[in-house]
Amino acid sequence: MNPKLTAVLLIVAAVGANLGFTALGTIFNYPDVLKEPAGEVLADFRDNEGAVRAWFTVLALSAALFAPIAIGVRRFSAARAMRIALPVGIAAAVVQVIGLSRWPLLVPGYAADAASSDPVVAAAARDSFTTASDILGTAIGETCGYVLTAAWTVLVIVALGREYAGRWFQVLGGVSAVLVFVGVFSPLELPVIDTANFFGYVLWSVWLLAFAAVILVRERRSTRSAS
Repeated sequence: MNPKLTAVLLIVAAVGANLGFTALGTIFNYPDVLKEPAGEVLADFRDNEGAVRAWFTVLALSAALFAPIAIGVRRFSAARAMRIALPVGIAAAVVQVIGLSRWPLLVPGYAADAASSDPVVAAAARDSFTTASDILGTAIGETCGYVLTAAWTVLVIVALGREYAGRWFQVLGGVSAVLVFVGVFSPLELPVIDTANFFGYVLWSVWLLAFAAVILVRERRSTRSAS
């Protein structure tokens, strides 16, 4: 995990996550579709199953990249905060992959059973989907994901300090972390929370891309100095 590879993975993760989220919003009305009854969500899933499974896989893979990213970023500082950031970043990747993977792995079976002519089978599928969404999606993937992602971001900017990229880097990362963390309160169903969380992830994506750019610039300067 050299700095250039870390920068590349930051870019790929940010771009992949935004592409996946945008595509799912277009073809599946995600995440608003999750507010609909389970039967309607599964019916919408069946209508575009191939594309929906593919884009959720993209999201899961983008989230998985934060394990090696956390390892790569760890090399930039020996501070205690960065040592803590390493397991936190890996954990953030794991919980998000768990939450997102239910769509390509579990939901296809629920969707097929929900279309069954047997009302008992269909009802069981809807119940199973709701349970998986509550546990794997809301509790693990989203709530734990928000907390761990925000914590990793704060730990990184604290460890790197203002000297690494300037105050703007700390402010951008800090604001995005706070707004991402606000998503923990999404169950309260207040519109302002979802809006804040959405903009938090937009700013966080910008911060990731800026982080990658800073890494590449610093590497280029280091190479020139060595020459």
